[in-house]
Amino acid sequence: MNTVGQTLKTARLKKGVSLIKLENLTKIKREFISKIEDNDWDNLPEFPVVSGFVKNIASALGISTGNTNAILRRDYSPKKLAINPTPDVGSKFVWSPKLTFVVGISFLLILVLGYLGFEYIKFIKPPGLIILTPVENEKVLQTKIKIEGKSVTDATLTVNNQLIIIDQDGKFKSEIEITKDTKELIFIVVSRSGKKTEKVIKIAVE
Repeated sequence: MNTVGQTLKTARLKKGVSLIKLENLTKIKREFISKIEDNDWDNLPEFPVVSGFVKNIASALGISTGNTNAILRRDYSPKKLAINPTPDVGSKFVWSPKLTFVVGISFLLILVLGYLGFEYIKFIKPPGLIILTPVENEKVLQTKIKIEGKSVTDATLTVNNQLIIIDQDGKFKSEIEITKDTKELIFIVVSRSGKKTEKVIKIAVE
């Protein structure tokens, strides 16, 4: 009893149709046609696809599509799905209260270390100092001059040895006494760690 593969191959050879020509006629790759002729079901797609291939090949060769598909259903051995009787659940990720605790502690530790690192850098770093007024070479007509700027909240600021208060936002704004001989304002800000920043602004008292 001929198989579907033998039936198709015999018809193809009888009509003198090569695999390449049959591929062009059916638009089915000749590798698939060859596997069908060899009944190599393990290396072919599932039954519905193979059934369509066989129908197209039979039609191109002028033989009964009904007969060839009937033979195919007899010959075709459906692939068995591999079933694992003991599913592997060990690799599944499970969020547990213990994991929540570990993640929470780790996150808290990172925050604490980050804060301590930031505070340490701020402690050893010279304090910043921004002077808004007066500007360089500003002309002054009075015996007092307005000063304004920004530094750090926990630092001590003096201008020409006069203490200036820095508010909780790090800002300072005040007036200091000057004389006609005053040529410059010396801003000195000292942090808690003793780090110092100094800036000099020249003025012209008239």
